[in-house]
Amino acid sequence: MKNHNNLFKIAVMLLCFLTVSISAEAQIKKGASVEGITEYSLDNGLKVLLFPDNSAQTITVNITYMVGSRHEGYGEKGMAHLLEHLVFKGTPNHPNIPEELSSHGARPNGTTWYDRTNYFETFNATDENLEWALDLESDRMVNSYIAKKDLESEFSVVRNEFESGENSPSRVLMEKVISAAYLWHNYGQSTIGNKSDIERVPIENLQAFYKKYYRPDNAILMVTGKFDTDKTLALIEKKFGPLKNPEGKLIDNPTIEPEQDGEKRVTLSRVGDLQIVSALYHVPAGSHEDAAALAIAEQVLTDEPSGRLYKALVDAEKASGIWSFTPFTKEPSFLYMNVDVPSDKSLAEAENILLTTLDGLPNDPITEVELNRAKAAMLKQMDQVFRNSSYLGTYMSEFIGAGDWRLAFIFRDRIEEMTVDKVNAAIKKYLISTNRTVGNFVPTKNPVRVGIPHTENLEALVANYKGKEALDAGEAFDVSYENIQNTLNSGTLEKSGITYGLIKKDNRGKTVNLTFNLRTGNVDQLMNKGLAARYTARMLNKGTTTKSRQDIDDQLATLKSSVFFNGSNGRVSASVNSTEDNLMETLALMTDMLKNPAFDATELEKLKTQDLASLEEQKSEPQAVVSRQISLLNNHYKKDHPLYSRTLEEEIAAIKAITVADLKAYHSDFYGVNDSASLVAIGNMDEEALKAYFDNNFSDFKSDKSYTEISDKFKNSKAANEKILTPDKKNAFTLGVLSFEGSQYDEDYAALQIAGEIFGGGFLNSRIAGRLRQQDGVSYGAGGNVGVDSNKDDKNSSMYIYAIYAPENATKVQQGFKEEIARYISEGITEDELTNAVNGWVQEQNVSRAKDNELASVISSNLYFDRDMTFQKNIENQVKKLTVADVNKVIKKYFKNFENWTVVNGGDFDANEIKKEGKKID
Repeated sequence: MKNHNNLFKIAVMLLCFLTVSISAEAQIKKGASVEGITEYSLDNGLKVLLFPDNSAQTITVNITYMVGSRHEGYGEKGMAHLLEHLVFKGTPNHPNIPEELSSHGARPNGTTWYDRTNYFETFNATDENLEWALDLESDRMVNSYIAKKDLESEFSVVRNEFESGENSPSRVLMEKVISAAYLWHNYGQSTIGNKSDIERVPIENLQAFYKKYYRPDNAILMVTGKFDTDKTLALIEKKFGPLKNPEGKLIDNPTIEPEQDGEKRVTLSRVGDLQIVSALYHVPAGSHEDAAALAIAEQVLTDEPSGRLYKALVDAEKASGIWSFTPFTKEPSFLYMNVDVPSDKSLAEAENILLTTLDGLPNDPITEVELNRAKAAMLKQMDQVFRNSSYLGTYMSEFIGAGDWRLAFIFRDRIEEMTVDKVNAAIKKYLISTNRTVGNFVPTKNPVRVGIPHTENLEALVANYKGKEALDAGEAFDVSYENIQNTLNSGTLEKSGITYGLIKKDNRGKTVNLTFNLRTGNVDQLMNKGLAARYTARMLNKGTTTKSRQDIDDQLATLKSSVFFNGSNGRVSASVNSTEDNLMETLALMTDMLKNPAFDATELEKLKTQDLASLEEQKSEPQAVVSRQISLLNNHYKKDHPLYSRTLEEEIAAIKAITVADLKAYHSDFYGVNDSASLVAIGNMDEEALKAYFDNNFSDFKSDKSYTEISDKFKNSKAANEKILTPDKKNAFTLGVLSFEGSQYDEDYAALQIAGEIFGGGFLNSRIAGRLRQQDGVSYGAGGNVGVDSNKDDKNSSMYIYAIYAPENATKVQQGFKEEIARYISEGITEDELTNAVNGWVQEQNVSRAKDNELASVISSNLYFDRDMTFQKNIENQVKKLTVADVNKVIKKYFKNFENWTVVNGGDFDANEIKKEGKKID
């Protein structure tokens, strides 16, 4: 699920809801402690996990309920997910939850999965915010409205979410295959649910479901980030201690799925261009030891570029891509693999290669080299998760749902200790044809069955687990504008001329984030370069003159580091995530990739095949065709200009035409250091060693092309309202764009930020979302934003609106946009809207500055535009001083009625309304 909202207030709680009573004796008891996470429990059964991280500057509150789609009964498919939506509708003490979330600058969400439902919010680390979040979660645990009128408006939103998934052939095929694989167990049913159940669920059933499962003894609360442990425990006791459980103990009687005794097959026939073949195997629960063995087998099979299936299918140009996943579930799970096959390739041949490779594993077992490579890659990912306290809070929900949070560490340890013998034994046991679902049932005289075991004595498995030494908590870093600027070490390197901005601080896990930007060339020099800039950057990690692509991946896994490149016209950016101990070695690898790319022809062809397959899939996707048409309608440049917007056919032709020679020429002409190059690093580092490294290693990597940013001057957007037919797509998409002249240096900038937030931002309490989702109930996702140009000369700014909806609701969406924009212009905003938006915006800036990658982006921009954090501070001061009159003034100045916008609508609309693609709406 994405976001949720509430527009109603209910004065009296329904009698079937849980009540709150005070228990003065409630005490918090300390339990297990593993690698910095400590468990506590309350008398009412609520479990609490605390994970302090002084370096985070944010707090994440995550509450997990042990209820998901697995617990749904007959006629209840999708009930857990629908309830997730309604829990955002409010309580008597928190009647407008989305508004509160926005006003606190929180980054919230809720998700539903097979075994659990969770709700979380990440916010600026203040005592007031923490108390508010804990009060919110304790209150909606027992006092959520779950009202009939909220259900009537929300079920169509959930149905819209259901229908949006129906647009994707790969998602629908996956659901069909999973469903066919299970006879009785609810893992065979999609979490989003059955459309008819969603539409017809009685409110009494939903209330009973809520009362049954939303209770202290069925929940685990986790708090991560910068907080005081004693104060937080006292707050939790105060907020959650008085809550009582309903009568009766929850009993979980698992359904035992019978062994599959023959291969199954599913065929899906729908409109689309990309072919797909998939395979599913039943596997043990996440807590079973074999789950770790099979996770390594999955990595060895599907990893890019070393995976056996990847090599056999993608390297051999029989497919464009492969992906897989295995849910970490409480009860026996499944391994699912998906292969994308372009229409000019043979689906039958791809399927034969897929199944032949899988069936041949017993005679071609996993090797020690493959095992170690898979371990390194997986352990690197886990290490990065455990170093990120904000993400760790929600990451633990998966393991909580599977039985216990400590399974996260046990699973990691099992990966680390896994042997090839165990992996190959698991492959022989589970990856067999009779345990597989691909398509039709095939009878056989000698069936082979495999029973998937349930984990026994889970309590004993985790009871005495201590884990490894916890990572240090890091320092409490002040994210005020003044402290950031005072801490920033900036200047220009003597030999290379690189401008730098460095912030040395102690992060959890000794993490460092680094960004290195190169800028060269001007508009005349970049004419006729097509896609060369983009493909050159994307090929940098595909091998150097001394290292293969696999060598690079293996070294990064060993270093537990990441290096990413991004390129556009005259620009290339390298992003590095590493640790203090591994930074310099990682930088040496990055430097080799930047200076000495191999530009292997085979790797380029793989990239092109993937991109062409993606474009093929987009041909009938509403969001893709609408976005492209918006760009085409507002294109102001000739065909060879770097900013020219291509048609789909032109982009396909351009991709097919790109060659290794083009990339080598672009690299030779435009890669190198000049006075526009910049370096930003934040975290644990030796600043002097870092500066010396870049000065010594890039002083000889010079470019003789100075950089001049390509001018993109403001031009009025074209007034239009077009429909594009996308047959057999259950969801439609509308996007509207309105350009205006303005920059971040204008006096109206601060007011435009708040005007945009109230208009289309926030947590589903914007004017657009309030109308289309909350009031009309026609859109699962609707909103908008105002984007203001950072270039003071171009002033090429714009605002946009969007909505995802069922095609039959197109008229309501158009009407909603038209009326809300007109009302916004004529009536303006209220004092309450201003207060909430300003408070939320300011706190969101605090959260953003607490994220090293986001702060690095701000510092990079400041270096480029020759400004410092005072620029951002002044904007915030202006925002805080805004009045209703200030915001209403810019609304009247910049916003225009719906008829003036560039609007494109894509969907399977009524054929009688559309004579041809691109017909203008009357």
